[in-house]
Amino acid sequence: MKIDVLVAEIGSTTTVVNAFNGIDTDHPIFVGQGQAPTSVLAGDVRIGLHQAIDDLGKSLNSEVQYEKLLATSSAAGGLKMTVHGLVYDMTVKAAKEAALGAGANIHMVTAGKLRRTDLAQIQAIKPNIIMIAGGVDYGELETALFNAEKIVALPLDVPVLYAGNVQNQEEIKLIFREAGKEDQLFIVENVYPKIDLLNVEPARKVIQDIFERHIIHAPGMEHIREMVSGTIIPTPGAVMEASKCLKQAIGDLVTVDVGGATTDIHSVTEGKDEISRLLIAPEPVAKRTVEGDLGVYINMLNIVELIGRETLMTQLEIESDTLEALIENHVAIPQTPLQIKFVERLTQEAIKIAITRHAGGFRTLYGGGGKKTYAEGKDLTGIKYIIGTGGACTRLPNRVELLKEVMKNTLGDKLLPTSDAVICIDHDYIMASLGVLSKAHEASALILMKKSLNID
Repeated sequence: MKIDVLVAEIGSTTTVVNAFNGIDTDHPIFVGQGQAPTSVLAGDVRIGLHQAIDDLGKSLNSEVQYEKLLATSSAAGGLKMTVHGLVYDMTVKAAKEAALGAGANIHMVTAGKLRRTDLAQIQAIKPNIIMIAGGVDYGELETALFNAEKIVALPLDVPVLYAGNVQNQEEIKLIFREAGKEDQLFIVENVYPKIDLLNVEPARKVIQDIFERHIIHAPGMEHIREMVSGTIIPTPGAVMEASKCLKQAIGDLVTVDVGGATTDIHSVTEGKDEISRLLIAPEPVAKRTVEGDLGVYINMLNIVELIGRETLMTQLEIESDTLEALIENHVAIPQTPLQIKFVERLTQEAIKIAITRHAGGFRTLYGGGGKKTYAEGKDLTGIKYIIGTGGACTRLPNRVELLKEVMKNTLGDKLLPTSDAVICIDHDYIMASLGVLSKAHEASALILMKKSLNID
């Protein structure tokens, strides 16, 4: 069977391929899906990719031939980044927003001048990208230059992105040129050019470009370019691209992705005007948070402890030995009614905690003029749609009820979505694939997204 575009999602454990036809027509269609174990440990991801394509062929009863292959990847640890800025609440925060929105996993964040222990930690992490920020344009100069000198001296062959004070750009180029590492340096617009102004999109684009250029150096990924003819971006970045594309068509939204290891929240909203006037610090329109302690498989025990064993036994109506057996024999894909009920409770807690961490809230401050209320963090009160993607939010029987957790607790001081928000499920589980597809075929990706979400 001839396929217009095949999109591979190369995960740490599973490789999934999604097939699409009718691309760049008025009626694109999702043809089908195949999957196989990811073969990073075998030293070549092409093995698992070929097996996933074969699996697709079996489901279609036809040999698969394709015009174009795109990919998203979280294999080999995904996109590991370290971020180094000047003041945590300003430039470091802006740099983090840029990195997370691009789909990176932040392994280290520092503010101020790097210390020897910081440099040792960077070497131990072995990041895929190092980001240096710091100083508004025409403001403080010294910290970013100091950090650049220290980073360039490390025995690492790692791309370095500079996104700080524009006045430092030529000096930063000189530092890397004199070290013989000018090919490792990427310079982009300042992520925090003025007080109370974020400028994260240029950095996000370059981070994804760097990832695509350097992903082939990850273990087992050396030959990926021999098969992939189009774009490769980090899987979380692809979900963000899909969310941003969708927002332009249907309005403000939040995307919830509960996985085995993490829970990701992507929100795309300017927030309400009345809240923005109260904000202490600016927030990006598109924001991603990743909760590394909230996963329903690898990090299942973390959620069990957050809920409490006694509470779980009461809610699941089971005895202690049954709960311990559930925990001991926990599987990635639940099969029995009790396993499903257990994972649904874990998912509910993951959603509740993750959305609470993602959302901003009100703060009351006292000063000479008396008591004043301010807003801090991301305002989700104007959200129109709550999108569920990922395994848990698309496959569990009570997925719609679980996503209603996003709209609860709105009577407190958190800026959460209201009960007017509409819940939509990514029924075909193709949002990440459509995010990468949207980079070159936005109109087709949008039509396919709406179909999967049952949105007219």
